[in-house]
Amino acid sequence: MTFDPEFALSILPRILSTITTTLFATIIGCMGAAALGFLWEIVRRSSKLGRYTMRFLIDFIRSTPLLVQIYFFYFVLPEYGLTLPGLVVGVLALSLYYSGYLAEVFKGGIDSIPAGQFEAAKALGLSRLQLIMFVIAPQMLRNVAAPMGNYFVSLLKATPYLAIIAVPEMLSVALEIASETFRYTEPMTVVGIIFLTLALCFSGLVKVIESRLRLSPKAG
Repeated sequence: MTFDPEFALSILPRILSTITTTLFATIIGCMGAAALGFLWEIVRRSSKLGRYTMRFLIDFIRSTPLLVQIYFFYFVLPEYGLTLPGLVVGVLALSLYYSGYLAEVFKGGIDSIPAGQFEAAKALGLSRLQLIMFVIAPQMLRNVAAPMGNYFVSLLKATPYLAIIAVPEMLSVALEIASETFRYTEPMTVVGIIFLTLALCFSGLVKVIESRLRLSPKAG
């Protein structure tokens, strides 16, 4: 069966109709992963117990396949009385899974901050929250913009996993079209091109943000 450009163009609007779901899962997943990853790292530095607890949690998250986590949230939690919509499960799983990787990224970013910055903050009498918000976070983001962006692009490319729990994102629609028409070449090609375009756009945006962070004034 040869590739039919006319058929590919005819199914494009139907696939694009679900791009908002893909973008929503990606954006909220990135925000959730960044927030959780930063939280894991802050807790890891809070005490000896926090360090060992977070080390176990982060290793567990990173060592467990994303697909297993999605299935767990979608099929196991209802057995304990907690049933969540598919999209919520997908965003939760993406956030949790990539938070483990971002925690390690944040660790490297914080470790690269000169020790004098922490000593100066202590001398100024800053609270722990002020230290995190005004000293750690701004300098850390400058150091980790590139690796964070790489994981965000990876998260975007992981959203097709949501098709397995019936979330109406682009891959699930492409599979529906394929099952209806018995043509797989065009739907898969269209989806692949759309994801390639989105990934390139995300990568470009990350480079712009990274360059702006590098040009921003550094703390003395």
